[in-house]
Amino acid sequence: MYPIVETRLGKVRGLRCDGVYAFKGIPYAALPFGMNRLRLPQSAAPWRGVRDALSFGPKSPQIAYPPGIAKALGELVGGGEDCLTLNIWAPEPGAPGRPVLVWIPGGMFEFHATGATSIYDGRRFARDGVVCVTINYRVGAEGFLYLGDGLANLGLLDQIAALEWVQQNIDAFGGDPGQVTIFGQSAGGMSVATLLTVPRAQGLFRRAIVESGNTPHVTSAATAKRIGHRLAALLKVDPTREAIASTTPEQVLQAQAQLREELTADPDPAFWGEVALSNLPWAPTVDGAILPAPPIDAIRAGAAANTALLVGSNTEETRLFLVPSGAIDRITEASLLALVAAYGLSAEGLSGYRAAHPTATAGDLFSEIQTDWYWRIPTVRLADAHAANARVSTYMYEFAWRSPQLGGRLGAAHGVEIPFIFDNLGPGAEALVGPTPPQSLADAMHRAWVAFAVNGDCGWPIYDPVHRSTMRFDTPSAVVEDPLAVRLALWHGAP
Repeated sequence: MYPIVETRLGKVRGLRCDGVYAFKGIPYAALPFGMNRLRLPQSAAPWRGVRDALSFGPKSPQIAYPPGIAKALGELVGGGEDCLTLNIWAPEPGAPGRPVLVWIPGGMFEFHATGATSIYDGRRFARDGVVCVTINYRVGAEGFLYLGDGLANLGLLDQIAALEWVQQNIDAFGGDPGQVTIFGQSAGGMSVATLLTVPRAQGLFRRAIVESGNTPHVTSAATAKRIGHRLAALLKVDPTREAIASTTPEQVLQAQAQLREELTADPDPAFWGEVALSNLPWAPTVDGAILPAPPIDAIRAGAAANTALLVGSNTEETRLFLVPSGAIDRITEASLLALVAAYGLSAEGLSGYRAAHPTATAGDLFSEIQTDWYWRIPTVRLADAHAANARVSTYMYEFAWRSPQLGGRLGAAHGVEIPFIFDNLGPGAEALVGPTPPQSLADAMHRAWVAFAVNGDCGWPIYDPVHRSTMRFDTPSAVVEDPLAVRLALWHGAP
């Protein structure tokens, strides 16, 4: 009932239920506050005796979720300083050699849900012979503050520290450190795509799954430094790591909220640079050391050639951010035209969208165009770049099943695929997928993710830049060839 496993830092006590062994809230690094605040992740201290690993650790201090997100996640824990922890679900700790899946949650690098979120429960991966690990990491300024002082991307380094912990300890839980697959969605997917090109992450995983994580968006050192200095100005302290660390986490979160308001009110590219379009003030920084170059450039140069990749997006990503708040009905023709101009879509491109959706409102077209620019087109570019250089397989998927929630308007929105991948269609997933989601779709998606973790073969044709074979997950699911060919033509010549 209460299995005990010995890690390199000490023994942990978990819980066995229905043949699955769960260990929660295990520290992979020291508490990142006090003397460690805004510093590199430090090794956790060993402990004597047996440490209970029966409850989830807190998430990193963070701003509130955007409207509609909190209900969809249904999280069970709050924020706290002892936040660098991970959770493990294993088939049987005493049976070694199992493949390992490590989940990196998303949240715009400004917030993230923890393993305490019911749809992230890894027990069904364990049921099917895979050790599942979910991690927490620092977000916002605590994880991604950049001041040009030689420290950058602490949140990415947290993720790497967790992967190093997995390499050192997962065999005690039955996992094979040579068969690690990292996967994540949204900012978690962007993290996965970024880690593909981070030198310090090399050798820590064998395969990668990028869900709705685009190419991904990263920030130049110049832009990130302006944002870091603006945060210090809002805190009324000098733009140094020591001065910002002298403020409270609550003060930093208040300053972050003010920054977010400023970005929303006046996304002037003269200050915000690429963040004016990405809307991610705390995305990873191309600092030249931890992250030497934009990930898409590095992947085109072959940086991820030895890492098998599964990548995909959802058909109607942006609806998650527009439908629950009602914003989709307040979008005007002027707002649509401003978006088109900002994204560099030509007049002919806009006409193509109108022709494809003759009865669509301005809000519906806004969502279609933003979904393509932010997620779907970059996903194709990422898959093309990887497949052109890879010595291993590339796979592409599209999630097209339309959720019936919010009067059927939520559709195949950002994040709706997650309960299907984890095979968690219970009450905790209802806000995303409704009361009667198709179990057959969860069976198909979950099976594909397990197969990729086991042997790198998803079960459909490998992707190449000519045919672009894509598994479209729906009811029924089917492989389609180059599904975005028409949309790619509409975006020809645009950034």
